[in-house]
Amino acid sequence: MFIGLRKAARAAAVAALCGSVMSVPAMAKDVELTMYYPISVGGPLTKVIDDMVGEFQKENPGVKVNAIYAGNYDDTRIKALAALKSGQAAQLSVLFSIDAYELMEQDAILPFDDVVETDEDKAWLASFYPGLMENGVIDGKTWGIPFQRSTIVMYYNKDAFREVGLDPERPPQNWDEMVEMGKKLTKPDGSRWGVMIPSTGYAYWMFGALAKQNGEVLMSRDGKQVYYSNPGVVEALQFWRDLAVTHKVMPQGTIEWGTLRQNFLEGKTAMMWHSTGNLTAVKNDASFDFGVAMLPGNKEPGSPTGGGNFYIFKNTTPEERKAAMQLIKFMTAPERAAKWSIETGYMGVSPASYETEALKAYVKEFPPAAVARDQLQFATAELSTYETGRVRKLLDDAIQAVLTGSKQPKAALEEAQAQADRLLRSYR
Repeated sequence: MFIGLRKAARAAAVAALCGSVMSVPAMAKDVELTMYYPISVGGPLTKVIDDMVGEFQKENPGVKVNAIYAGNYDDTRIKALAALKSGQAAQLSVLFSIDAYELMEQDAILPFDDVVETDEDKAWLASFYPGLMENGVIDGKTWGIPFQRSTIVMYYNKDAFREVGLDPERPPQNWDEMVEMGKKLTKPDGSRWGVMIPSTGYAYWMFGALAKQNGEVLMSRDGKQVYYSNPGVVEALQFWRDLAVTHKVMPQGTIEWGTLRQNFLEGKTAMMWHSTGNLTAVKNDASFDFGVAMLPGNKEPGSPTGGGNFYIFKNTTPEERKAAMQLIKFMTAPERAAKWSIETGYMGVSPASYETEALKAYVKEFPPAAVARDQLQFATAELSTYETGRVRKLLDDAIQAVLTGSKQPKAALEEAQAQADRLLRSYR
């Protein structure tokens, strides 16, 4: 049972990693970096980042790093761009992987292709999972490097499965099974629901999974077109509403992103869809046996990727860019990415990270640590377009309207499509 995972094994894995990370040569000239960083999901991420930055500075005494924790992804983007516009120094940031178009439009970032210098740098640029690079590579150039990355996974309460006679080692494989299992798991008095899918904060992200599972993607690869009104997309939104209204395995209305993990830990839902970035927090806090599975499919399995990429801001000196590259390479090195995954639940961002002895041992001891990575073969890029904030909000608003019963899926999505088309027309 995962609840009984030995803390000693985890500690040993992390200790092994700390001793194995290769140092990077120190800068010839002292450089100070300011890095904006989002903290938006569970786990002691601030301490983990502080520790990583501290280790980097010990090995690179010529570089000082000021990490500014700025709230969720949207807060961080707003604060980082405001700092740049006001003339405050900021050299790099971890921001949404889907922020790339907006950052490019504002001429705020540099492509990494313009910063890498050596063959080793170029090999590093090609070392990440291709699925995680889909949101970072635009027009043949790499604008973002994956770091705090995820897919959506299903957490489920194995004890609740046993209680109603379900096999705790067989989570639902498709939508029909999720509904049927959800009916058995839902208690008539409303004290426990079969499944909860969060619909605030990142509703478009959850919906991207449902659309992919129904054989659809939400946008074109060039960021100039969305497919909100496609029949399969409408069907996916109808299914999301039907979970509450028709099948009655999920509460009606909206479900809060920020409190869903606690609802799961308190037994208020037997299954939840959430970021793999919550994995370590759930493992540490769950008082019951739980499992983690890929999301159930319909026409096919699938989840969008998610999370944050490193970006280097354009208004930087050559020395600052070199130091920023040092830091980013340090934090994404296989051993460091493995440690990050063990400490947080986020994915190791490269195949090499899963070949480290520590992460191999951790996955063997705690198999859920590999679920998000294994799901990459069925993943698609997260919704990202030009005018991304406004285009994304149109979809979020449509989803909210449908889940709260004020609009029907077809009408809501056709309206969102028409407005998105007006916003994107000039880019085609």
